[in-house]
Amino acid sequence: MAKSLKGSYQQLMERSKRLTVLKTAAGIIQWDMETKMPPKGVEQRSEQLSLLDLIAHREIVDPEIGALLDSIEKDRKYESLDELQKRNVHLYRKMYNEEAKLPDELVAATSKQATICVNVWKRAKAAKDFNMFRPELAKMIELREKAADIMMEVKGTKTPYDALLDAFEPGITADKISDIFGGMRKGLMGVMKKIEASGVKPDSELLTRRVKIDAQRKIGQMAMDFVKYDTTSKEAGGRLDETEHPFSTGYFDDVRITTHYHEDRWTSSLFSVLHESGHALYEQDIDQDWKWQPVGNACSYGIHESQSRFVENIVGRSPEFLEFMLPQLRKVCGPALKGVRLDRFVTAVNQVEASKIRIEADEVTYGLHIIIRFEIERDLFAGKVKVNELPQVWNEKYDKYLGVEIENDSEGVMQDTHWAGGSFGYFPSYALGNIYGGMFLRKMEKDVPEWREEVRKGNYVPVGTWLKDNVHSKGNMYDPADLVKHVTGKNVEIEPFIAYLKGKMGKIYGF
Repeated sequence: MAKSLKGSYQQLMERSKRLTVLKTAAGIIQWDMETKMPPKGVEQRSEQLSLLDLIAHREIVDPEIGALLDSIEKDRKYESLDELQKRNVHLYRKMYNEEAKLPDELVAATSKQATICVNVWKRAKAAKDFNMFRPELAKMIELREKAADIMMEVKGTKTPYDALLDAFEPGITADKISDIFGGMRKGLMGVMKKIEASGVKPDSELLTRRVKIDAQRKIGQMAMDFVKYDTTSKEAGGRLDETEHPFSTGYFDDVRITTHYHEDRWTSSLFSVLHESGHALYEQDIDQDWKWQPVGNACSYGIHESQSRFVENIVGRSPEFLEFMLPQLRKVCGPALKGVRLDRFVTAVNQVEASKIRIEADEVTYGLHIIIRFEIERDLFAGKVKVNELPQVWNEKYDKYLGVEIENDSEGVMQDTHWAGGSFGYFPSYALGNIYGGMFLRKMEKDVPEWREEVRKGNYVPVGTWLKDNVHSKGNMYDPADLVKHVTGKNVEIEPFIAYLKGKMGKIYGF
């Protein structure tokens, strides 16, 4: 490698480290806002985060970065760079080109509005009053529309919404998602019809028995210990806290998760802890040599969701895991699980029933929750839905797709925090994650056929090792569709996920 090229590349990686340090520091401040910050600190915190986001934006669009990228890409020795180095340059170029088009004032205003909007969302949700939330949400949507219009040109997308989608799932478009979701909806409806025809009616009453919060904290620790997400040792890189809406955040050696406890829905925290642990393990398992580099990040939000939902559902709701956990849960839960047999527990945990709340939806109906959100977002940014129409549109779609009646906006349009934070385009990643996870499972079952028996014995290592070696450690070396093909040898397809559901639910419901 020529000295000048080597020097320019090294400079670019040094700037990458500066940027990553800044962004991850802001992430911890964001975590503090959700977990520890006193209510009075919101306005002050909005100023802090706004300034940090502005500084990060200016760091990215510094003309020196553009000059470094030009120097590297135009160097006659450019082809001497290895695959990893070229990927780093590609990712930095993409980020630079996109950020350079965003005005400083728009970046700062969006960051500040996100902090304010999330805080208002919390209060409005508690009050079950969308009108409290609507003005701030309208401001956030207006800001995201401005950014989408700008990004549409630089990303070369056909619509503003496609530009937003690309930020979460590079290369995806609303048209592609519509095709995928159309096939997924057909497959899910087929499974649902078989379940309805089976006549089996699971008794899920045991899931609503009261379990004290302290007991749920012990259960959460058991779940984290099982998947090897370390929050207790002297070398721990994680921690668990409580928030209104569970999430994970962090980078390499400091990745934190949260959950929410409900005394009358005690399994909610168990599965949210497993879900967020899946996210955290992905972040912690990226190749340590790639720390501070663009490749040292997750591939996409969809791949991220594939890992969280893999741990939560494919492993966590498997009969094998539940068989391993039940004796321990009996000890912790006491009367709530007294006399409960394994078959009843497995059936209750995997019950398929239309519901109002996305994060507590079963594996089969979950995708319909995402389709609803995708269609609303798509129409919102196409000007077909107005902000004040959101509750009505939401409620109508829930009635149409899931046959449930929404009684108030807190269990309806305000149940998720994503829109308050400006994350339009995020929701499709959840369903794409299920589809990716189905493909990963099929490959893992060929590579590690004994994984279920190992989980039954309480051994997660074979699963965790396979995920780390095949997905986590690859970081951002590939775009999502390319990573899926690299791991499985196939293009993205829906069939493995639907086949997984048919096999699992067929055993539970007897079809």
